[in-house]
Amino acid sequence: MSLTRTDVDKIAFLARIQLSDDEKDRYVHDLNGILALAEQMNAVDTHDTGPMAHPLRMTQRLRADQVTEPDQRERFQGIAPAVEDGLYLVPKVIE
Repeated sequence: MSLTRTDVDKIAFLARIQLSDDEKDRYVHDLNGILALAEQMNAVDTHDTGPMAHPLRMTQRLRADQVTEPDQRERFQGIAPAVEDGLYLVPKVIE
């Protein structure tokens, strides 16, 4: 598949972007290069090729669940403009 300048005009219109004539020519060239690479990759026979790696079969390393910082809730709520029952009060923004 090959794109023409008319195709790039349509794509630019749909994307609501304005391109100069030089940019349109450059995009025709660049997009055709991308499509050629995709065609080349699709032509490779991968029928007998299995996946090389898959992250779901691997065990995940987890860190120990330990407290690393002291509780500073009272300090932070002490400088808040409005707090009630341990919760920050904020102005209502949605009716």
